[in-house]
Amino acid sequence: MLAAPFAFVNAHNDEEHSYLPRNATIYYNEACGMCATYVKESLPNMLGRWGIDDAEYKDYVNERSNRTFMNARMQQAGVPLDLQSHIMTFVGDKYLLGGHIPAHIIDEVFAEENQDKFKRIIVYQDEMHDEAVDYKVWAIPAYADDYVGEIKTYPINTPITEYLNYLEQNRNQLALNGKIGGQLNKFRSLLPVVLVSGFLDGINPCAFAVLLFFIAFLFSLKRTKAAIWKMGIVYIGAIFLAYLLIGVGITKALLFANAPHFMAQLGAWLVIALGVINLLNLYVPSFPIKLRIPSASKDTLQKWIQKATLPAAFVLGFLVGLCTFPCSGGIYVAIIGLLAAKTTYWSGFGYLLLYNLMFIVPLIIILLMSSNKYAVEKLTTWEQSESKVMKLISAFTMVALGAVILIFFT
Repeated sequence: MLAAPFAFVNAHNDEEHSYLPRNATIYYNEACGMCATYVKESLPNMLGRWGIDDAEYKDYVNERSNRTFMNARMQQAGVPLDLQSHIMTFVGDKYLLGGHIPAHIIDEVFAEENQDKFKRIIVYQDEMHDEAVDYKVWAIPAYADDYVGEIKTYPINTPITEYLNYLEQNRNQLALNGKIGGQLNKFRSLLPVVLVSGFLDGINPCAFAVLLFFIAFLFSLKRTKAAIWKMGIVYIGAIFLAYLLIGVGITKALLFANAPHFMAQLGAWLVIALGVINLLNLYVPSFPIKLRIPSASKDTLQKWIQKATLPAAFVLGFLVGLCTFPCSGGIYVAIIGLLAAKTTYWSGFGYLLLYNLMFIVPLIIILLMSSNKYAVEKLTTWEQSESKVMKLISAFTMVALGAVILIFFT
């Protein structure tokens, strides 16, 4: 932790503003040279005028753990993606300043006459100070338990009291909308999105076909049901491991890129594009881009199927997990981008585990239904006849998921 490298001559009496915290936490990017003047000089002086003279600096680039803490604080405070800046200043739990906030706005936010108008306020201005054109603001007013109305944008010289007056003048309507919004927020929970997406992603014709062919081959070798279930479980477990490792790798790449919010939006558009490609594959067979297991991999998979041992089942499942990623990985990438932007590392990892558990649930159901050779034949016939339907469901799921992420989470 760095001590604040400045001394203040307060323009305000500290006792007069005892309602304000004395400390601030500033999350910033040390590599941003143009931010240094604002972070180390302008911002501390603006805060110091109000007796906030204990600043704790947290560089989230060189100290990766600081990004985890910053994301956790933003998540707890309900900061949406479009109000998350490369500089985040927390003054207690009530004041959140994103980016390069001008002095006149900071003074109005801390002014005593405005304190009873909001429970929490977020102010955002992400351009360099001399390039600022406008700013955004969002707050939990004193009469509500959550943020109300839409995020408002004002010209940079507009006093923030214009926004606070808007909250008061539209009090009844905003309070009613806030209650409705609270109900809608249930649909914004990550958990149902992760669980449903994982399950739908697991309805994967590629993995189904390989599993059913593998089980049918084992029946032809007169293997017992117990032996078949053991190999099936090992096969499914290997797919789980392969997909989980892919997810961890993509997550680390997103964090390394240091642009999780952009990647969440990019992932959403990517999954929409892949959904459209899937639809084109169904209805325009000549379309050159195909989402399927690479043809070069099929001989390798066939070789491991024929070995028919537990180690071979594991290798087969792992290869299937890798090879089917191009087929169904669009949903996965979109969810990982969302988790990277909205969660801390370990909570995101927990969601990743849940996603992958739901991903293998359809395969477990298929395995349980394959109790005898006759059932496998019926399932294989069904898989082949309904393959087009499953691909259609997958395509629409991708498009819908991308739209949900863009509308509700970015």
